[in-house]
Amino acid sequence: MQAAIKEAKAGIKNQDGGPFGACIVKDNQIIATGHNCVLKNHDSTCHGEIDAIRKAENNLQTHDLTGCEIYTTSEPCPMCLAAILWANIKKVYYGCNLQDNEKIGFRDVKFEKLMGDRSHLPPNFLEEHDRNLCLELFDEYSHLEKTIY
Repeated sequence: MQAAIKEAKAGIKNQDGGPFGACIVKDNQIIATGHNCVLKNHDSTCHGEIDAIRKAENNLQTHDLTGCEIYTTSEPCPMCLAAILWANIKKVYYGCNLQDNEKIGFRDVKFEKLMGDRSHLPPNFLEEHDRNLCLELFDEYSHLEKTIY
């Protein structure tokens, strides 16, 4: 999770996007990290998880991340969750939850209601991890001058 937080901090420092960083690990080795680049890239789909998935697939020269796990500073939005599933990532460790995202101005809860619940996911696929550390990141972000999208 530390690598995901570090990525998120770099992104918010550069005003690339929100406080969302991700780290993909396979066999206890970091394969790729990424952060939210929605503002930087003018790309509404470039969330931290998507950025990390793109980099991991490029690094491994495959579209299949079977055996990988992802650490992300926030519970994945529906789009990122779908990308994680498409990439065959086996486990998601997230810091802040969707309600925490809402508190700092993001619309994840709205989209979650539109897309449905997560009751059909494999058991233990999503696991909260280091929430307090990620809440500190969110607090830091909430005090910055920023663009909300």
